[in-house]
Amino acid sequence: MDKKESDEKLETMRHSAAHVMAEAVQAMFPEAKFGIGPTIEDGFYYDFDLPRTLTPEDLPAIEARMKESVKADTAFTHELVGKEEARRIFAHQPYKLELIDELPEEMVTVYRQGNFTDMCRGPHVKSTGEIKAFKLMSIAGAYWRGNEKNPMLQRVYGVAFNNQKEVDEYLARVEEAKKRDHRKIGKDLDLFVFSDLVGKGLPLFTEKGSVIRRELERFVVDEEIKRGYKHVYTPDLANIDLYKTSGHYPYYKDSMYPVMKVDEEELMLRPMACPHHFQYYASKPRSYRELPFRIAELAKQFRYEKSGELTGLMRVRTFCLADSHIICQKEQATGELNAVMDLIEYVAGVLGYKPGENFRYRLSLGDRKEDKKYYKDDEAWDIAENVLRQVLIQRKANFFEAEREAAFYGPKIDIQMKNFAGKEDTAFTVQYDFVMPKRFKLTYIDKDGKEKEPIVIHRSSIGAIERTMAFLIEHYAGAFPVWLSPVQAMIIPISDQHLDYAHKLEADLKENDIRVQVDDRNERMNQKIRDAQLQKIPYMLVVGDKEAENGTVSVRLRTGEQVQGLPFAEFKGKITKLIRERASGLAL
Repeated sequence: MDKKESDEKLETMRHSAAHVMAEAVQAMFPEAKFGIGPTIEDGFYYDFDLPRTLTPEDLPAIEARMKESVKADTAFTHELVGKEEARRIFAHQPYKLELIDELPEEMVTVYRQGNFTDMCRGPHVKSTGEIKAFKLMSIAGAYWRGNEKNPMLQRVYGVAFNNQKEVDEYLARVEEAKKRDHRKIGKDLDLFVFSDLVGKGLPLFTEKGSVIRRELERFVVDEEIKRGYKHVYTPDLANIDLYKTSGHYPYYKDSMYPVMKVDEEELMLRPMACPHHFQYYASKPRSYRELPFRIAELAKQFRYEKSGELTGLMRVRTFCLADSHIICQKEQATGELNAVMDLIEYVAGVLGYKPGENFRYRLSLGDRKEDKKYYKDDEAWDIAENVLRQVLIQRKANFFEAEREAAFYGPKIDIQMKNFAGKEDTAFTVQYDFVMPKRFKLTYIDKDGKEKEPIVIHRSSIGAIERTMAFLIEHYAGAFPVWLSPVQAMIIPISDQHLDYAHKLEADLKENDIRVQVDDRNERMNQKIRDAQLQKIPYMLVVGDKEAENGTVSVRLRTGEQVQGLPFAEFKGKITKLIRERASGLAL
């Protein structure tokens, strides 16, 4: 059995497990009203309208009934019925009746197992006994069909795998992900906070969190300038006509903030920076000699995210994107795309990510039939998708294709970052755009003196700074490389009589741009060391009589290793080198 066949079989089993869970809930709550129960990554869920609120204590009882159904090995059967018959079968299920009314076809597929009947396209396993290992995970609220105006249902999530070993491995990954949750670590390490008075989804970075953010921003700006990017600043708001011209307004207006009437203008906070960059390019005539024209910016952007979707730094309502737009000739596209991929892979490597292990590529395609969602130009879509595909193939990149994930103006390559629970999120993107040059009338004069239309490559080298910080916090579990650590060294004097030597070392390290502190609290040395380790500070420099006399430091690494009597100048040289090289290790 190949992987595709194996994956399809597993998805069928998970779909069937959702029905078995619904059967168990129906047995516990005969008056239950049922929503939908699809598969998701690693498992399934089902939405219920119940007479009381479920609690985590209910999950084992539901699981027990599911296991009884599996043990009974009841067959899944199905039949096609007309809409009138379907309405009779589901007469007491309002959500099913709503779905039946919206079906374009006249026949409805009905599945049965045990005492449970559902409308479903299938497929399912032959019988409940084919459902292997599963585990119910959590309960959440979910509006019917995702609409806040509809009733709130109770959603029960579960996972299902081929055997118990795979379930146990999944649960272990989930536990590890909880330990690495950037929201918990961010609070423990004092990196960022939220305030209801400031607003939901609007993070406040502390002094320590700001260090990490600043280091990332300096890194990406310096690297991009080295690679020929023109770094600019453009406004955080713009006239609404800018987004009507780009076409973003009809496509993204639900995720934009309301228009502000200012004098005679209608302004709005920008959800993206590309139209600003196009106006900069179009501010004067351009020659082919200026192409590729690489505009870059650390651009603040604002998007409305629903309250229930806000997640720490991962999903926020304002973010800073390391954004860029490369305006080039069509024949330059492949070279520029490869240069962009080189930059992204270099940045990812410095941050400690490995392709295939921590991230993979997704080639996000459009849909020729969806001309309301995607710009209608089949030939341009074919050319753009093939250019991106060939770049990935030639680079021997680990990638997969996904339909209907493209931007409305062209296909894209998404860098999909995986967390410790196995969930993927988009970190960076590279997009091929053949629409915006038309809408903004972007042109250049070619070598023959003729006016031509360029194409645009949208890209982000490091993604949104906030989301990248979330990835990094979880990737390193807060134990950052030295160059990113808010405090790089903590000097711990054995007693007060060693404070002068400690402060002398502190001044010297600060002169060399090393982030250092002296722990001069009235605490025992062991407690100071423990506190520094809890704060995941890379190096603890313990100093006493011997160190002060010999000009040395006794170094304790947060990993537990120790280096006794290291000459201070040698330590300073080694830590400076690690920071300058943005090394991932701590070894001295």
